Formats: sequence, C-alpha cells, structure tokens
Amino acid sequence: MPGSPRIVEALEELLGELPARMRGSRTRAGEQTMGLLRSLVEDLDLVTRDDLDELELRVAQLEHRLTLLEAPHDAPPA
Repeated sequence: MPGSPRIVEALEELLGELPARMRGSRTRAGEQTMGLLRSLVEDLDLVTRDDLDELELRVAQLEHRLTLLEAPHDAPPA
C-alpha cells in the first residue's frame, strides 16, 4: 500500500507525544479542580487548615500572655 509508511510514521509520532500530552492534561485538570475547590470553600465561607492552624497558634499565644499577666508580680514568670 503506497502511503502506509507515512501513516505508520504519523502514528508512531503521536504515540511518542502521548505521555507528555497526558501529563499536561492531568496537570491542567488538577489545577482546575483545585481552583474550583478553593472557590467552593470561599463561597461556603469555610475555614482552611492554614487559617485554623494560624488561629490555634494565636489563641495559644494569647493564653500564655494572659497567664503571665495573671501571675503575681513578685513571682518570676513560669
């Protein structure tokens, strides 16, 4: 069959490019999914793990300061 080697070459080329194309598609799909999740979290006014961790640290710091303020002034701080 004339022309069939060109078809085989074209198929080989496409198959060679397939892994890179799949990685790119997977990356874009992952980025789009994360964008949708962030938007959903924001729309539902949910707290992110980072925000919660930050608030927990801030509360611990304030509790420590309050403990220091409530301690007798003549005793050394704990």
